[in-house]
Amino acid sequence: MSTDVAKLLKLLTETAGPSGNESRISQAIEEIWRPFVDSIESDRVGSLIAVKKGSAPTPRPRLLLAAHMDEIGLMVKKLVAHPDDEKGSGFLRMTQVGGVDVRHLLGQTVLVHGSGASELTFAGIVGSLPSHMLPESKSNIALGYDELLIDVGLPYRYMVEQINVGDFISFRQPLRKLLNQRVTGKALDNRASVAAVTLCLEYLQDRRHDWDVVAVATAQEEITLLGAFTSAFSQSPDAAIAIDVTFGTGPGAKDEETFKLDEGPTIGLGPNFHPGIYAALNDAAARIEMKVHTESNWYAGGTDAYGLQVARRGIPTGLVSIPLRYMHTMVETLATRDVKRAGRLLAEFVAGLNEGFLDEIALKMMGKE
Repeated sequence: MSTDVAKLLKLLTETAGPSGNESRISQAIEEIWRPFVDSIESDRVGSLIAVKKGSAPTPRPRLLLAAHMDEIGLMVKKLVAHPDDEKGSGFLRMTQVGGVDVRHLLGQTVLVHGSGASELTFAGIVGSLPSHMLPESKSNIALGYDELLIDVGLPYRYMVEQINVGDFISFRQPLRKLLNQRVTGKALDNRASVAAVTLCLEYLQDRRHDWDVVAVATAQEEITLLGAFTSAFSQSPDAAIAIDVTFGTGPGAKDEETFKLDEGPTIGLGPNFHPGIYAALNDAAARIEMKVHTESNWYAGGTDAYGLQVARRGIPTGLVSIPLRYMHTMVETLATRDVKRAGRLLAEFVAGLNEGFLDEIALKMMGKE
């Protein structure tokens, strides 16, 4: 494998792509994936779909790998003029796109993707009055959207020509390297999984695999699971795996609900996941002597796995996750080795699929093996 994972993550995370506005990140992923696949295209809702053909005779079974490419972000809610400013300064009120933790907003730098006359992108900051100038009831507490403003430094008269209500806002945060091959930044949820799928496709360049692999960078997972539902319907895969992040262990976190960084990916187990896919992923990990962890989950929502599982007549679905600290913040943190492990696990799983796999897992599920 020749890919520099940290460099790949830097490109992926620093490219804007809030839910519903994924065109920039889609273009970046298309350039990365194109050398590894036989075809690639964007669908009607903005998901990117790439197909790497298998070597078995046609018609071949198809495995769909889904990693969502969208990120949490913000949206312009209102344009505000300062009435007492002789230069007519303009400010933006905002609302969230996806599960933004409002406690982390104050002091962030952002990019406002204007849809006005010039379609320019404007750097801005999220600010508010100092604590001592706020009412006592709002002093020294996390401020909400009613108290926060975005300042892009423009006069109101110019701002209204360039920025409109509904324009998307992404966070402006570089990827930074920490010690022990760890990195921190925004949008590692879920660009880390896009990177893992990239590594899987690269590994498969040197591995025979019977099944077609349909790699999908899904759109709008953070708000609707839209890309999972639509791509699973349009591609009609025989089996599917969602790749996402999970909660990493840290001070104060419950050990039974989190997983340590740099100790391998997790494999989902529960009603949302087919037990045959779960077992086959564990078998693949055993073949390459990789340490993995079982992540039990009693409910269906939360990842693209749900959208895949319930499509059409139902699709046998699994979940592979990468431990991540500080989820849905601008300093998400993970171990790059876990990204590499997730990519290698997926490739080994794909290489191990044979013509009788679906029949085998069906019999096991019915207790007829």
